[in-house]
Amino acid sequence: MQQKPQLSFWQIWNMCFGFLGVQFGFALQNANVSRIFQTLGAEIDDLPILWIAAPLTGLIVQPIIGYWSDNTWTRMGRRRPFFFFGAILTTLALFIMPNSPSLWIAAGMLWIMDASINVTMEPFRAFVGDQLNKKQRATGYAMQSFFIGIGAVVASAAPWMMSNWFGVSNTAAEGVIPQSVQYSFYIGGVVLLLAVFWTVFTTKEYSPQQLAEFSGRDNQVKELKQQVKFVRSGIISALFGAIILGLVVSPSLEKELYLLAFGLLAFSAIVFISNGLQSANKTENGFFEIMYDLFQMPKTMRQLAWVQFFSWFSLFAMWIYTTAAVTSFHYGTLNTQSAAYNDGADWVGVLFAAYNGFAAIAAIIIPIMVRHVGLKLTHSINLILGALALFSFLFIHNPSHLWIPMIGIGFAWASILSLPYAMLSNSLPEHKMGVYMGIFNFFIVIPQLLAASILGLLIRHFFAGEAIYALIIGGVCYLLAAVSVVRVKLHN
Repeated sequence: MQQKPQLSFWQIWNMCFGFLGVQFGFALQNANVSRIFQTLGAEIDDLPILWIAAPLTGLIVQPIIGYWSDNTWTRMGRRRPFFFFGAILTTLALFIMPNSPSLWIAAGMLWIMDASINVTMEPFRAFVGDQLNKKQRATGYAMQSFFIGIGAVVASAAPWMMSNWFGVSNTAAEGVIPQSVQYSFYIGGVVLLLAVFWTVFTTKEYSPQQLAEFSGRDNQVKELKQQVKFVRSGIISALFGAIILGLVVSPSLEKELYLLAFGLLAFSAIVFISNGLQSANKTENGFFEIMYDLFQMPKTMRQLAWVQFFSWFSLFAMWIYTTAAVTSFHYGTLNTQSAAYNDGADWVGVLFAAYNGFAAIAAIIIPIMVRHVGLKLTHSINLILGALALFSFLFIHNPSHLWIPMIGIGFAWASILSLPYAMLSNSLPEHKMGVYMGIFNFFIVIPQLLAASILGLLIRHFFAGEAIYALIIGGVCYLLAAVSVVRVKLHN
């Protein structure tokens, strides 16, 4: 079996540089969308359900794009066409989002923007697996984390820089997005387009024939599929969905749980359709292939699913509620037109920039940690640092000191973006790298959907609407993720 050649530092740099632009889009979204929603009239406990676009589009788009990119070859290559067209769509969405005239248009634009970002981003994970040999993959994912950190530093702080360095107003009339946010989105769109295009036009891809030689796999040999026991999972999902739906229609539970109920029922329907296709021997289609691979995922991937679940529940809680938590708990206001609120919201952008800056530093330190204590212990330590950082928001009352916990969050973020993929990549078949990276995204998306269903309920009923406690819940989830890492058995 032929081995993939070692790539130079600059070749890895070029193939990962596009992630700088992708993270500009994500960072602008994460740091500003709650602010945009609140400015357009959303209440704090409405934020999770409005954010539902982000995880739901990822759930749908990523495995499809992964499957298509596994089975695509054009003059531009295998993954690069998705980078190219996704970048154009994302840039257009970034230009339109801060000009939304109403809350529901902003919510709709979030769907479009997040879907476009996912089209661009999903193949990048598989791209590392395609281009690099097993020894260099950890370096590739670390390089992606570095660019994520650098891009997010600038993008997250952009509104603050606009108002403090360039004198652009960070306040506006009721229901109008401040110019500091608008200009940040425009600049972010341009940066995203140029960075992704850099990767598209400076990187070549291996042909399908070359990839088959590297993997020792004959592309002409048809893969034999085992029979999958879909029915049991479908029945369990339908049962829980029906129970939750029955409770929600009564006055006893909040309506946000409709999302959870319908999600379970939809999954059950998809599973039964997959079973029907299997029974009819109609398995040569993308729909069945994705579901088959989901149920046949490698053991390492199943164990990492729990780590991802708790990690991303915590991240989603932080992204949704940090602006509301800091402006209400540390700045003492919920009035989105007040100077105090907008100063606090700008400061959150700086804090998000700070944790991404620390993540860029962590991306350099983490490989050293791995060499000394291994992948699992390194990831567990970093997740614990993230938990302690989120807990500290409750005890730090001076907002100017909130940059300190960003160190722990930065290490957790850099670790989440690299080490699970480093642990996973060697357990995946190379000809299905794209679809499995897309399926792995399920365990990023599902906790976000769950958070969108229950976080508003928890904060409203158990914490008297105090957004700061969403961050405490996030800290607990980081600890659960740190424990879950211990049981992962790595593929050698």
